[in-house]
Parts: sequence; structure tokens; C-alpha cells
Amino acid sequence: MAEDTQATVLSGKKVAQDVHNKLKQDVEDLKREFKNFAPGLAIVQVGGREDSNVYIRMKVKAAEEIGIKAQHIKFPRTITQSQLVQEVKKLNSDHTIHGIIVQMPLDSDTNIDSDLVLDTVSPDKDVDGLTTASAGRLSHGMLKGGFLPCTPNGCMELIRRSGAKIQGATAVVLGRSKIVGTPMAELLKWHHATVTTCHSRTADLPAVTKTADILVVGIGRPEFVKQSWIKPGAVVIDCGINSIPDETKKSGSRLVGDVAYEEASKVASVITPVPGGVGPMTVAMLMQNTVISAQNAATQMRASRWNISYLPLDILDKVPSDIEVARAQTPKDVAELAEEIGLLNSEVDLYGKKKAKVSLAVLQRLSYQKDGKYVVVAGMTPTPLGEGKSTTTIGLVQALGAHLKNNVFACVRQPSQGPTFGIKGGAAGGGYSQVIPMDEFNLHLTGDIHAITAANNLLAAQIDARMFHESTQSDQALYSRLVPEVKGIRQFSKIQINRLKKLGILETDPNKLTDEEISKFVRLNIDPSTISWQRVMDTNDRFLRKITIGQSPTEKGHTRECQFDITVASEIMAILALTTSLEDMRERLGNMVVASDTSGNPVTAEDLGASGALTVLMKDAIRPNLMQTLEGTPVFVHAGPFANIAHGNSSILADKIALKLVGENGFVVTEAGFGADIGMEKFFNIKCRYSGLVPNVVVLVATVRALKMHGGGPAVTPGVPLPAEYTSENLGLVEGGFSNLKKQIENGGIFGIPVVVAINSFLTDTEAELNLVKKLSVDAGAVDAVICNHWAKGGAGAVQLAEAVVAASDKPSDFKFLYRLTLPIEEKIRIIAQKIYGADDIEIKPEAQEQINRFRKQGFNDLPICMAKTHLSLTSDPSKKGAPTGFTIPVRDVRASVGAGFLYPLVGTMTTMPGLPTRPCIYDIDLDLEKEEVQGLF
Repeated sequence: MAEDTQATVLSGKKVAQDVHNKLKQDVEDLKREFKNFAPGLAIVQVGGREDSNVYIRMKVKAAEEIGIKAQHIKFPRTITQSQLVQEVKKLNSDHTIHGIIVQMPLDSDTNIDSDLVLDTVSPDKDVDGLTTASAGRLSHGMLKGGFLPCTPNGCMELIRRSGAKIQGATAVVLGRSKIVGTPMAELLKWHHATVTTCHSRTADLPAVTKTADILVVGIGRPEFVKQSWIKPGAVVIDCGINSIPDETKKSGSRLVGDVAYEEASKVASVITPVPGGVGPMTVAMLMQNTVISAQNAATQMRASRWNISYLPLDILDKVPSDIEVARAQTPKDVAELAEEIGLLNSEVDLYGKKKAKVSLAVLQRLSYQKDGKYVVVAGMTPTPLGEGKSTTTIGLVQALGAHLKNNVFACVRQPSQGPTFGIKGGAAGGGYSQVIPMDEFNLHLTGDIHAITAANNLLAAQIDARMFHESTQSDQALYSRLVPEVKGIRQFSKIQINRLKKLGILETDPNKLTDEEISKFVRLNIDPSTISWQRVMDTNDRFLRKITIGQSPTEKGHTRECQFDITVASEIMAILALTTSLEDMRERLGNMVVASDTSGNPVTAEDLGASGALTVLMKDAIRPNLMQTLEGTPVFVHAGPFANIAHGNSSILADKIALKLVGENGFVVTEAGFGADIGMEKFFNIKCRYSGLVPNVVVLVATVRALKMHGGGPAVTPGVPLPAEYTSENLGLVEGGFSNLKKQIENGGIFGIPVVVAINSFLTDTEAELNLVKKLSVDAGAVDAVICNHWAKGGAGAVQLAEAVVAASDKPSDFKFLYRLTLPIEEKIRIIAQKIYGADDIEIKPEAQEQINRFRKQGFNDLPICMAKTHLSLTSDPSKKGAPTGFTIPVRDVRASVGAGFLYPLVGTMTTMPGLPTRPCIYDIDLDLEKEEVQGLF
């Protein structure tokens, strides 16, 4: 190009507008796909420099025009480095924020390392592209997957728009700042230009710049580069912006670049103006990076197939003990597993390297995601040894995941320490189908059960303390202590305001209540004979089944008989399993009825002022615990309510989060405690009512051993060798006992859900026995029946079962509840007894009827029913096997778990505090002091 020919002016404003228009459409597409979703940008500023304010206003305005929600977060100059770092970390954890900018310079009175603050920004939110991680990626030519610095990237877009050929061109970058010069040189280099970086020490600078086909200038010196420095026909990108005096301007100054624009325009082929050149492109690239980050977040919300690494099993013909199998496998770090299944770092709190708590925020982030398929594992009426529901649950998910390559989650209950050290041992599954590490699974895990123990016993202590204080103080004395004057001010707490509303007292000034209102407020008047709330501990201790409290002289004769229950029998455990949010849990805890007052009105935890404190104790326990199977598939271990006086299922929240994480084509497999007549019935009528979830498949676990017992075989006793009838072929006993399995298959059909029978095979089962069970099951209405040996083979031994579950999940279902909640309590009990157990009728004892009448009067008629009966028979008599007919279900008492949301009739005699057997499992458990590893039989 000849000299004195006017260059083409490359307007950054016009290019930026083109970029903005495209981004606006991208944002609209996101909002259309995900309702109420919008990219979020946080701009962090320290102090209030006016030049920074100008830039921030530009960015906020551009963001709003595109549809990005921009937040200007301004901190005082006094903020410390550690405080600022913590604030940035909070933004990293906020899933509604997709981009974070730390506006430089930091106008601070304290000593703050700007690079440290910048590097605190999560790489996936570094839309400025200025962190060390982003710079490192750029220096290695990793131009995809991260964010490029905005000004250099904007310059590259302008160069492309100029039509200049970058590959093979000679490029000179004048300036080496971390924001412009250095990353600009790297970008040009990785686009195959031959690049020279010039700076203040460069010799013969004009001669070097005149070699450039592409010249990029960013040094902050007004009109420094002259016409004579520029090669004719060069593309000139001016990144400078400088203010110089100009008396012709109203402001007395004007903005110029680092290039002498007027004279350079006569020799360059293309040149960017100042202002209106690179500046608008910097903002446009910032907006582009923010939208890209939001699109990445949207991709995660769509939940495609996981990129998960499965763990191979070294299977031995002779299966070792469960603990030996577990020890032989090396689990993945749970942080790695969390990343594989699409959890964000901010959603995971690590408890060591093998277990973690998962945030409920996942539900909000993935609210747009369709749920996966929902499978419940139940069983026939078991022997006292159990028939392997937990093992089948784990084997099934290992097969669905590691072998069929589906996204799959297992959701199981946390075991109680009572049975772990009692007679049963652990509940992590068994053989080559286990949750690992099994010792951590079976012991404290993350402390949820301890939190429940603390919360339960705090409420128990408050009940007795309140009765004591009411009996020893006047109304005014109570009032002055309940609503004390602090620094001359007397005010009700939030929870006390709630009690005033319940009592119908509108006045909220403590000094204006009447004597009558004060008396109503301070007196709960608990009737000690109606107290239903017991203390708990997570140990089998038979000598705490009945105790006397208050025997110290300081309690002034206020003694009463009560008892301890095992922790998993606490209503708080049932609430943890049935709650759907932190707010819901707070309400349920407040609604727990602990007694009646002397007028017959219910007294709640809210009345006692304890619900807020209980929520604080439970705030971490509400988050599900993430672990893994032997083959590396994810498991949520959360909640462990009793399956008799409670509903015996893991938590709704674990199921809901898992269903979102696996996505529409994935599977969530959960387990219902005891036989299908107990755990499955409660899963449908209680858990599914409160969760709103609809299951797709029932997997019904059966064994030849249990069928033989129901067919008339000898008694099965833990710790005693099985009689010969169970270890040799006996088709007659199998067929005779099939009546029980048939009834449980029918029970699944009552709810309109397809049933797949999983025949859990043992070494002593014969092929004829197994095939007979398979034929009878299909003839009885199961959509399929599959023989599986996952205990011995892991997921490989349950592949056919997994395939059957996948097929059944595609079949139509007609899910329906067993009864309407508005039916009388007696009628709901009768429907369960007749339709699920096969009883002729029920017999309600006078004491139970009195309780029913009280609950109806108190407004609890419309709660679902949670039958508390033996799990060893369809009847109330554990010795009656098979599927008896012509029997009556006796209801001796009815109790209420109002916070959890059910009434539980007591059928027969059962304890809520187990005892240790003659030879508990503690004899087999020890610690290897050298390796600090648990030894023994879990």
C-alpha cells in the first residue's frame, strides 16, 4: 500500500455490537430452555476510584442489554485480604454466578495481594481470563476449555475482521503487560504468526515495529508510535487510552491512543480508533466469556452420560469375608467421584477422602433436569438372617453402571450402631456387592446419628426442665425469666412470637400483656402421663427400656418413669428421612407432639421453644452422604429410620438429588426395609406421598431359603447351623412357601407398579429349585424373574437382573395409593391389614381406640398410617409363615409422629430398644494398632 493512502478504520463499536446481538440471542435461547435462568456476572470492587466506577458502569450496562444479571459488589477500603478472599470464595460457590471480575486496581487501605485475590476466582468463572491458571493454559496453547483474556481476545477478533492473514504473518506486540501485551503475543503465536514482543529495553524500536504485518500497541504512552514506525499496509491495533490536554474540548482534554492516529492512518491498511476501537471489544469479550460460562453450566444441567471410571474387581472363587473383600479394593477419592457425576466443588464438603456431604443446592441448580427412573428394592417376608436386599441393591447398581454403562445411584439407609455391634453386624451389603469403605459406612459416617441423638435429648431435657420450672415458680417469675429484660429492653424471641400467635395473643410488646395472657403464655401444663417423647442413644442397651429420672434431691421429688429408645427410633430420624428442604425440616421439628396438656391439647416442640435449636443441630445432617460401591458407582447413604415404628426408608432428599444427577435416562435404586408388606407399603403410602415421586419398578428379593421356611421348614436361628432341609434340594418346601412370595408380588401389583423378582442364589441352592422359583414368580404376575449371584460375582452376577429392570422401567405403570388420607383412622388401618397382609379384619383394643379418638380430636385424622408389626410374618404372630388367611390384626395402641407426618398403630409386642445377645459382634471387632485399620466381622 502506498504512503498517504487513508487506512480503513476498524470500528470496535460495530464489531462489538455484532457480538452483543449474537450473545443476546444466546441468552434468550438459554432462558427459553431453562425457565428463569440467566447468566450471572459479579463485579467485585474495593474502594471507589472514579475511573473504576466508569468501567464498571460500562460493564453493567452492556450486561443488562444482553440479558446478563450483573451484580456490582462493593467493599470498603478497610476490607482485609482474608475477608476479600472469603467473599470471592462465596461467589465461587454461588451457582447463579457464572462470571467473576475483580476490578483492578484494588483501592484498599490494607495490604492486599492482588494476584492472590485474582487466583481465588474459580477457573470456570474467570471470565476476565487473568488468573495464573488461565495464563498458564494460554502459554501452553490450550485455547479451548478456559477463558481468554478479554482485551487480547477482542484484538484477535478485530484482526480477523480486518481480513488480515495471521498464519505466517510477522507480528509485533509493543508492551508486555500481563493484561494485554504478554497474552496478546501468546495468542498470535498460537495462531501461527511469527511474534516479536517489544518493551522499554528493546533496541532500535522503530526498526523492529516497521517489520510488522500486524502491529499491536499497548504501553500507555500517548501517540508514541509514529507513521515512520509502521510498515506500509500493516494492520494496526491500538490498545492505548490516554487523556491529553485539548482547549477546544469542553472538558479541556481528549482521549488518544498509543499510536499517532492521524499520521499512522496514512500508511496502515487498517487501524483501530481511540476511543471506539479496542475498548468496546474488551467489554464484548467479557460478556461473551460470561455467556459461555453460563452455557457450560447449562450443559451440566442437561446431565449427559457420566464420564466415570469404574473399579475392576479381582474376584476369587472362594469369596473372602466382607471386610477382606472391602479391604482388597482401593476406593476412588470421593472428590474425584463427585466430579465424575457432575457435582460442583462448591456442592461437596469432604469428610476425609472417601466420604462427603452434598449440598441441597444441587436441587435448585438442576431444577430444570428431568428425573431418572426410580426403582425400589423390597423383599419377601425374610428369615431372621435376612435375604440380601442390601446386597441386591448394591449388586444391581454395579451392574447398571459398571456393566451396562448407565448413570445410576444407590440410595441406602445409614446403619445403626446398635445392630452393628449387636447380632446383625453391618449393613453395607456383602461379598462383592458392598458400599466402601465398609468400616466408615458402618460406624460414625459423618455424624448424622449423633446429631439426631443430641437433638432428641435436648428436647427431652427441655420437657422435664419446663415441667420442673412451671411447678416451682409463679406466673410472673416464669415470665421474667422467659422474657428477660436485657440492657433495659424486653422483647420476645421469634419462636415466642410464634407461640403468641398460636394462643391468639396479638400483642407483641412484653410489657403490655395482661395477667391472663401471661399465664397462658408461660404455662404449658404438660400432663406427665401423656409424655411420648423418650431419650435415645445409638447402642443396644436392654437395661434402659424402663428407668426413673429426677432422683437427685435438687429435682425436689419430681421423678417419673420413662425409657430410652435406640436413636434410629427417634421421630427426628423419621423427619430427616421424609423432609424435603431445610424449611420443611424446621416446620416438621416444630410440629413434633411430645405430650398433651391437662386439657387434652397437643404440646409441641415449638411450644417448648426448641424447634430452632433442633434445626441448628440438624443443619448438616440434612445433607446426604456420598460414598461408592466396590465397582466405583456412587451411593447416597442418608437417614436410617426403623422399619417398624417408622417407615424404614432412606431419605427423600437423597433420592431427589440422585434423580436429578443421573438425568432422564439414568436410574436411582433405593431400598425399603423388611418385607414388602412393611417397607414397600410404607415407601408407597408415606414416602411417595411426601416426595411426590412416582416409582417405575419394584425389585422383589427372594431366596430359596426363605421359601423353604415359609413352606414348613424348621426354624431358622441366627448363630445356629442351618438344618439339612435348607442345604439339600426340596422342591416341595419351595413350592409350599411360594404363597408368601406370591402375596408380595400381588402387593406390588396393588400399587400399579411392575414387579421384577430377584432370586438371590446361595451356594446350596439347586438349579431345579431356582428355576421353579423363576417359573412360579412369572406365573404369579411378575414381569420377570431373574436368578442372580451378585454376592459372589459383583455387578457381573446381576447383569441379567439389571437388563430386566431396564426393560420393566419402559413398561407402563398405573401408580396409585392404597387409601385416601381423609378416611377414618380405623378404616385406613383396616385397608392395610386386609389388602396387604391378607387379614380378615382388625381388632382395636380400648386403649388404642382412646388414642385414635384423641388424635382425631386434635386434628391428626388425615395423616398416613405407619403399621408397627413384626417383619417375620404377614400376621402379628412371627411364628406364622407363608400367607395365612382367616386371621385378625390386633391393634393394642396407636401413637403419633406428627412432625414426621404419620400415625403408627402398634400390633403385638415390640421393643424400641434392642438388647445385646449372649455373643454380640463386639467379640469379633478390633483395631489393628499398627495399620490403624478396623478388623472383625461387619
